[in-house]
Amino acid sequence: MSQEVELSIERLSKSGDGVALHQGRTVFVEGALPGEVVTAALETSGKVLRATVSRVITRSPARRTPACSLADTCGGCDWLHLGEAAQRAAKEEIVLSSLEHLGAMPRASVELLPTVFGTQAMGYRRRAVLHPVSGRLGFNARGSHTRLVVDRCPALTAPLASLPGVLAEALGSGALKDVDEVHLLEAQGRLAVALQLKAGVKPRLLEQADAVVRAGLASGVVLLPRAGPSQLVGQPELDDGGVGVRPDAFAQANAEVSPQLVGAAVERLGLDGSQTVLELYCGNGNFTFSVAARAQQVVAVESSSVSIGLAQKAARRRQLSHVRFVQGDAETVAEGLGREGARFDRLLVDPPRTGAAGVAGWARRLQVARVVYVACDPAALARDAAALKAAGFAPRTLQLFDLFPQTRHVEVVMQFDRT
Repeated sequence: MSQEVELSIERLSKSGDGVALHQGRTVFVEGALPGEVVTAALETSGKVLRATVSRVITRSPARRTPACSLADTCGGCDWLHLGEAAQRAAKEEIVLSSLEHLGAMPRASVELLPTVFGTQAMGYRRRAVLHPVSGRLGFNARGSHTRLVVDRCPALTAPLASLPGVLAEALGSGALKDVDEVHLLEAQGRLAVALQLKAGVKPRLLEQADAVVRAGLASGVVLLPRAGPSQLVGQPELDDGGVGVRPDAFAQANAEVSPQLVGAAVERLGLDGSQTVLELYCGNGNFTFSVAARAQQVVAVESSSVSIGLAQKAARRRQLSHVRFVQGDAETVAEGLGREGARFDRLLVDPPRTGAAGVAGWARRLQVARVVYVACDPAALARDAAALKAAGFAPRTLQLFDLFPQTRHVEVVMQFDRT
């Protein structure tokens, strides 16, 4: 049940929605921008009040016409109606507000460095996860799990942009019936695909994957059955500046800004060649090899067998004897190292969206002098930053990296020093 109400938008939430007050209660308003007055359909049921804009009465100067015709229906890019400069300002405010209100960390307690962003506001994404729908491929529709057919996506890099439609046609509706998800990846102009299957690998799927490679649509395809080992067709492992990437393993989506993120994190570590470094959630070594160039010894931990395999292969090519990769859960490994009495000078963590809840305890037990935390969720960062501060690690610097323009998502590098 809903009712039409007039709302004044005060700010943007970390979920990307406008925030207003209605009868003393907070309302999250999809599609609204700070400074706007809107009429909106208010959902009156549920503990959290939500609304959808019906009409903009007072328009924000930052509002613009979206560059994508699917902006109102596709769930992929939620800030296409907001200019890039305003997007970055909103992200900065969301991060600082989260640290202040969720982490009890005053803004003045940390040095805010200039936000880093790339030259491509559209056509920058080199990764995508799509789902079969009606014999085609598409993304989730906005605010639901309903699938929306997308044959071409302007947010993807030029080599990837038209691949959803072309790949769906190449695979055919028969093969797509056996597929749960399709992962696309581009690296330096080469493409790879991973198919997450509903069951096992059928001969027809192998034939279709081989046809995709032979047609030159992708360098390789990874078939991922529900149970059992994956099967590789062609060469799905791509080179990303000396680091191996595969479509079935994590890789940063923005190839232009990612090296700047890595460079800043390594710089914040303050290495001069004499330090030992523990890196948790190392993935395929995106940070590791830059760290290794300045450290005496590196222990890098990752739970994904695919990612750790890619990292180990790259380390062998580089002949790095002072880097040790450990496959395992970050928390389990960090706790075990602490019990063994291991000591490190630096701790680098790049956790998933849920954060690294035990990071303060690990840093204290391992007696590190500095922690560099790479975050992709402001709330998780605020929680873990508060724990680090309570454990005796003072916040020093904070820097945002806009790897995801047109969305609310942002990467953050934060430095803490033991006091």
